[in-house]
Amino acid sequence: MYFNPDTLAFVDGEFVKADQAQVSSYAQSLHYGYAVFEGIRSYATPAGTQIFKAKEHYERLQYSCKSVGLPLSYSIEEMTEITYRLLELNNLSDAYIRPLVYAGTPNMTLKYASTSNLMIAVWDWGKYLGDQCLRLSISPYQRPNPNAVPIEAKVSGHYVNSIIASSEARGRGFDEALLLDMNGFVAEGPGANFFFEKDGELFTAPPSSILRGITRNTIIDLAREAGINVTEKFFTPDELQGATGAFFTGTAAEVIGITSIDDLVFSTPYQDTLGHVLAERYHALVTGVTIEQNA
Repeated sequence: MYFNPDTLAFVDGEFVKADQAQVSSYAQSLHYGYAVFEGIRSYATPAGTQIFKAKEHYERLQYSCKSVGLPLSYSIEEMTEITYRLLELNNLSDAYIRPLVYAGTPNMTLKYASTSNLMIAVWDWGKYLGDQCLRLSISPYQRPNPNAVPIEAKVSGHYVNSIIASSEARGRGFDEALLLDMNGFVAEGPGANFFFEKDGELFTAPPSSILRGITRNTIIDLAREAGINVTEKFFTPDELQGATGAFFTGTAAEVIGITSIDDLVFSTPYQDTLGHVLAERYHALVTGVTIEQNA
């Protein structure tokens, strides 16, 4: 799924066969989840292959590295150029892109790394959560405390929390989880930001226990351009009563509708919600195809 014998990845200055990329069994990152990553997408557009918001993604990668003390010797421009070349070498336009910065040198100490490794992989990957609307369940697991770890950084170890929450919800027959923060407010999904619609407006959690996703920010911009009011606020699950729709946003998931959360079923069919309108606008933006052309 992710690679075949001909797939190339970028590892520390070289384009190598993906199945030959290696890391030491004694690497700090392998033992402690001490690594950072990004999820990026590229699209085939009328102007050719375009990486969506490469600058913003690689800026966040730099921020994540700084947050956990991982050195990164590549500039945003260098990483962007490498990524375009990697897409070309793998003959991909519509692709998912995974940069990963990790401490590969054997090291069992609980200290910042003095060196790091950069790996960038690309593959053909559809929407992570599919195209069908989701049934969510409030997770018994909370998002990590922002006073314990740098929540705004995409740290690999943070996603153990996501794996546990998602697997627990799926084990109970739901499609995905919805996590609360330490104070009982709705935060986000295991790998996506959450929005709900009520009285013709959109609501989403503010920066605190969430990752301010680049797709999330793009949807907020698109909504406001369309005259849709978006409020960032803390809200409890009880405040979802009366909501008419909801959706997730994320690079891997893009924009996907939600039909229910536990026993709460949203009254408006997804195709008639603001989320669906914004999903179409988002698709038009990333592909360079107007809504009229897409229709």
